[in-house]
Amino acid sequence: MKTIDVTGMGHALMDIIVEVDDNFLEKMHVKKGSMTLIDAKQYNELIHSLSGKHLTQAAGGSAANTIKGVSVLGGRSEFMGTVGNDIYGKAYEKLLSDMHVESRLSKIQKNTGISVICVTPDKDRTMMTYLGAAAEFGEKDVNERSINDSQILHIEGFFIGNPQTENAVIAAMKIAKESGTKISMDLSDAGLIQAKLDSFKTLLREYVDIVFVNEHEAKAFTGVEEEDAVNVLGKYCDVAIVKIGSRGSLIKHDGKLYKIPINKVKVVNTNGAGDAYAAGILYSIAHNIPLDKAGKIAAYISSLVVANSHATLDYSLKDYVKRILEE
Repeated sequence: MKTIDVTGMGHALMDIIVEVDDNFLEKMHVKKGSMTLIDAKQYNELIHSLSGKHLTQAAGGSAANTIKGVSVLGGRSEFMGTVGNDIYGKAYEKLLSDMHVESRLSKIQKNTGISVICVTPDKDRTMMTYLGAAAEFGEKDVNERSINDSQILHIEGFFIGNPQTENAVIAAMKIAKESGTKISMDLSDAGLIQAKLDSFKTLLREYVDIVFVNEHEAKAFTGVEEEDAVNVLGKYCDVAIVKIGSRGSLIKHDGKLYKIPINKVKVVNTNGAGDAYAAGILYSIAHNIPLDKAGKIAAYISSLVVANSHATLDYSLKDYVKRILEE
């Protein structure tokens, strides 16, 4: 009897949102609107520069955002990751708990990973990410019980690109296969797919049941566009999803193609929209909800994230899910 809907596995990153001016970005030597990976020295400089500023924190990372979305929809979820034994690590665990997500976090003597999201007066967003402890996740940190008890194991593709985390992914997928747990993967980044194409193809062919990509990632993996791409991905996985931005999404399952429109809203922030979409699909699959309705749920939660300033929601959507199921 599987008691957990979805367990996620990925980089445990504390999202820190801060309002800054363009001079702050120049001092940090980062390009406005970019996402920059920073090292330990730059991390220390950044933390010092944030002193005295108003900071908004959230437990982030792609897989964690999806897992929080599952909880918002009314599902039971858990998350595996690695944090530091520091103030951000303790805060990360509490923030997951506040979202009713059971955390399976390993704590090590290294700074917790952070993603600082700098918002300038024109509402442009510039991200600086320090992976820190998040990148130290290994096979020893895979929680076998969580996987065995879950209907779905969801893994972010960012874990493919580091030998240690990639080995952990393979170990977790083997446990899932043996215990009858479905495996979901978001391929995460077009450049990463191009660099690790053979690894991704092997994982999809041998393990993955549900795959998420956007149109750029779909092209990087298949070499073709959108509808052709979802057909190719459908040969690898039982459920293949291609997100095509403002034009909605495509879902391929059992030879049938579902075209899911978006919910039109005023766009405030696209950060986390794809993760929220994945939450809607995974929650629905765990609860045996048909894919046409799953697409509606996914599009709705994604639109709510797009319409607010954070990467996830902090209120329940149980009543909305109930209405969809009653239609």
